[in-house]
Amino acid sequence: MKKDLVVAVRMTMVTLVLTGLAYPLIVTAVAQVVFPWRANGSVVSADGRVVGSELIGQGFKSPAYFQPRPSAAGADGYDAAASSGSNLGPTSRKLRDRVAADVARLRAENPQAPARVPVELVTTSASGLDPHLSPAAAQWQVARVAGARGVTVGDVRALVDARTEPRTFGLLGEPRVNVLRLNLDLDLRFGRPAGRS
Repeated sequence: MKKDLVVAVRMTMVTLVLTGLAYPLIVTAVAQVVFPWRANGSVVSADGRVVGSELIGQGFKSPAYFQPRPSAAGADGYDAAASSGSNLGPTSRKLRDRVAADVARLRAENPQAPARVPVELVTTSASGLDPHLSPAAAQWQVARVAGARGVTVGDVRALVDARTEPRTFGLLGEPRVNVLRLNLDLDLRFGRPAGRS
């Protein structure tokens, strides 16, 4: 029995060292060499400070910025530590009321936009932290952003077009616009609006 116990302890220690230490260190080293930007969280900087990650959505409330999808992650949304969907289904009164309120708010904030609000501007993603919008949802907001910044609709529309990412490898997913990158492009091109958020 003592011999079996010694063998079991040795195997446990070997497995712990291989899978708990060696493997993670090797994978981390390879990731740092092969794609360090992605391995470090795809951090986005502006003016010498970190402003977010290209992979994690964040809220923008100012009319001078494009707004992302709503978030159910955390009490106030966009909480990366509480990433999740709302788990509310189509029969949920709470979901219907929230969507109706969001549609009314978006129509009031975007009076020059087409009457039909893009569905992704009123529905949360599974993670609650989706950093992208469809080009159509971004274009829907162009008139509001241009008006708040005092620039032409054409100039803002051109930024959306330039920031639109194609399908991955030409066939996976849909064309998309990274909201954080697009809003940083706005500041770079037109300057920061007063009281930005």
